Amino acid sequence: MHLHFIIHEDFEAPGAYEQWAKEHRYTISYSRVYLGEPLPNNVDNIDMLIIMGGPQSPATTKQECPHFDSLAEQAVILSAINSKKIVLGVCLGSQLIGEALGAPHGHSPEKEIGKFPITLTEIGQNHPLFADFGNSLAVGHWHNDMPGLTKEAQIIAYSEGCPRQIVAYDQLVYGFQCHMELTHAVVEQLIAHSENDLKEAAKFRFVDTPDQLRCHDYSEMNQKLFGFLDKLSLNYLSLIKKQSI
Repeated sequence: MHLHFIIHEDFEAPGAYEQWAKEHRYTISYSRVYLGEPLPNNVDNIDMLIIMGGPQSPATTKQECPHFDSLAEQAVILSAINSKKIVLGVCLGSQLIGEALGAPHGHSPEKEIGKFPITLTEIGQNHPLFADFGNSLAVGHWHNDMPGLTKEAQIIAYSEGCPRQIVAYDQLVYGFQCHMELTHAVVEQLIAHSENDLKEAAKFRFVDTPDQLRCHDYSEMNQKLFGFLDKLSLNYLSLIKKQSI
């Protein structure tokens, strides 16, 4: 399998997603747009497109952030979806998936930064790809917004602070508002960038301090993410095999 990451900022690293791909010895390519690297011209050789987070929103203009082209990214996303590729969005990436499908993003009721539980909906509890998540799972968060919902979208999980934590748009397309890719290395990068936000942690219900962020164990949620990715990739390979018969 070949994975392609769209990465908006150096501190919004792919973390556990990249670790999973390397452990499986899959090939990986990148569009690190903050370095001026181009988006893919086509998705023919991509099996899994992963769009990472960032401080931007889908409404951010090129005048506001010259290296971020929301509409161009949405075009790549839509092309991958129409080509029956795996498409995963994290935080901003999840919102861009919704926008590409005609569902505007929204503002989350609460700012969430840290590690807090998500609760699976009945649909999520019965979804085969999320069978190992249980009814509730503590995961990483670093967001203010949430993805939009199409008519076909299913909410897999929510939290007390955000009603759309994981969204299934299609059997191969998922938006994760939460950050299950966090590792201690990624968290250190985010802490360095979010110093001002974290200084005001006491003002918010769901914002951890830097010390709390450093003390969390992120390994369990990483392993749950790996299980999801394993099942998703097997489903994808099975679909390809059926199409080739």
